[in-house]
Amino acid sequence: MSLFESFQTFPALFVTAVTAMSLAIGSFLNVVIHRLPKMMERQWRDELLELNGQEIPASPRCNLMVPRSACPACNHPIRALENIPVLSYLVLRGKCSACNAGISLRYPFVEALTAALSGYIAWRYGFSWHTLATLVFVWAMIALAFIDLDTFYLPDNITLPLLWAGLFVNMGGVFVDLESAVIGAIAGYLALWLVFWGYKLVTGKDGMGYGDFKLLAAIGAWLGWKMLPVVILLSSFVGAIVGISLIVFARHGRNVPIPFGPYLVMGGLIALFWGDQLLQYYLQTL
Repeated sequence: MSLFESFQTFPALFVTAVTAMSLAIGSFLNVVIHRLPKMMERQWRDELLELNGQEIPASPRCNLMVPRSACPACNHPIRALENIPVLSYLVLRGKCSACNAGISLRYPFVEALTAALSGYIAWRYGFSWHTLATLVFVWAMIALAFIDLDTFYLPDNITLPLLWAGLFVNMGGVFVDLESAVIGAIAGYLALWLVFWGYKLVTGKDGMGYGDFKLLAAIGAWLGWKMLPVVILLSSFVGAIVGISLIVFARHGRNVPIPFGPYLVMGGLIALFWGDQLLQYYLQTL
């Protein structure tokens, strides 16, 4: 019996394999979250220097593969046994083995979150192309949420390929038909674009970044235009609760910006898994 046949015959084996593999994917997403904004900033700096006719300084090679991961406090190279997702963090008790500096809880959290969501997707959709497509969508959404949380960036390097991938996947009607996907991409972008300019005309301030438009466009390309009201309502609701909580309990300044990308991601994931049920409940209530 081949491995693929085993996955089809024994769904629990497939779920276990996907969950275990996704721990490693979560570890890679941590690298993306940490390094991609730095790579973008370096690229912008070099382009600005070149535009001004200045010499671009030599810098060590840095991409998603090199250099090797190291402790940010003492630059101790992280060995393979120290880089086992979640487990190494627990064994090391959240500290660097060389200098005892604390390791952010973010790293095992992203790994565990990626594994949990991936395992749920494998259990829900089984051994299918639908599962593969959904995994790619969710992994990209996790990376975008945490990058925006850290830097207020929603990189085109992720949002634009995600948009095109959604249209490509729906050429075969994996989530919705192609027409709904195209309309979803257009409507998703325009919805927040109109909000942005309406707010700017009234207040003279920018209410959100262009990355939010592209992210909602990508969600629309994957889930179709019918899910956009659900995504917008859910993300606005969650964002309002978190924002009010930060102001009341954490004394977060009212004028201090809060990234909207993570809430769009949460709204998109809720719509992905339970959007049909929410729409049906809403229509029945009406």
